[in-house]
Amino acid sequence: MHEVVTPPGAAVAPSRRSGLSRLTVVVGALVLLGLLLLASLALGSKPLAPAQVWHALVAPDGGEASTIVHDLRVPRTLLGLVVGAALAVAGVLLQALTRNPLAEPRILGVSAGASLGVVTAIAAFGVTTLTGYVWFGILGAMLAGVLVFGIASRTREGASPVTLALIGAALDASFGAVTIGLLTVDSYTFEEYRFWVVGGLTGRGAAVPAQVAPFILVGLLLAAMVARGLDALALGDDVARGLGNRVGLIRIGGGAAAVLLTGAGVAAAGPIAFVGLAVPHLARALVGADQRWTLAVSVLLGPALLLGADIVGRLITPGEVPAGIITALLGAPLLAFLVRRARVVTA
Repeated sequence: MHEVVTPPGAAVAPSRRSGLSRLTVVVGALVLLGLLLLASLALGSKPLAPAQVWHALVAPDGGEASTIVHDLRVPRTLLGLVVGAALAVAGVLLQALTRNPLAEPRILGVSAGASLGVVTAIAAFGVTTLTGYVWFGILGAMLAGVLVFGIASRTREGASPVTLALIGAALDASFGAVTIGLLTVDSYTFEEYRFWVVGGLTGRGAAVPAQVAPFILVGLLLAAMVARGLDALALGDDVARGLGNRVGLIRIGGGAAAVLLTGAGVAAAGPIAFVGLAVPHLARALVGADQRWTLAVSVLLGPALLLGADIVGRLITPGEVPAGIITALLGAPLLAFLVRRARVVTA
């Protein structure tokens, strides 16, 4: 007799949970997200009653409450909604594609590519606004993703999970070194960059969610298209091919979706930690290993976690703590708890 421990996110047989219990989880996640959306609009240094929020949304009158809701809280709430969904779904895709339960949006060097794009925009082109350098962040992330898959496809093993992870880690270190080098020799670039790199939703402006939303929407659609194939990949490439799946297309589609989602999310809000790592594990703990259900729940829990962190950051001090710091503080114990509850099968 011995014990086999299956960590969260590892390839396991699909869950036998009933459709009713999974539907209950989805409905619960929707309710939670709805409550947090309302809280994000109502809470802050100037708390507003739900009636005030509703009036400001449906009949803005130019008063203080209307200005706070429309100019400050709606943009950051929308940004939290799209970025949280993007990072969570990217985490699900990367954990499935690499068959690595510790994979998250940084593993392919995409986050580092976005950071290098932002630094290049500031240092080389003098871009000083987030709405300006968000495009450079997206472009840097996409180029990093193309480079990772291009190099991996030319190796003897092809774009295998291990090859992708190793090349992604190498490029992450390389891009990070170049970024640090640029920041070291240019103090102005460092001052601009440090606002973005902490990661958060405040000060982003109303234009940023609209800028990144098309990329995130395309990424989510691609993720939905490859979701069924991801379950087959968990059984290994040979078995997936034997079941009639086109493994190469699934990897390309899933990888493209992960790159778009990570690039857009990181470019808009900075490299926010733990959303892409912790949320997929939480979703699988709730609905099992079926990737379609995991994606559906993650697209709701990701924004819920990010908006919750943003709300906590507004309330715990007289000033504000960026959401990226709060997600790290909340995500670390959450992930530790999920790992402790890893499924144990006695053989």
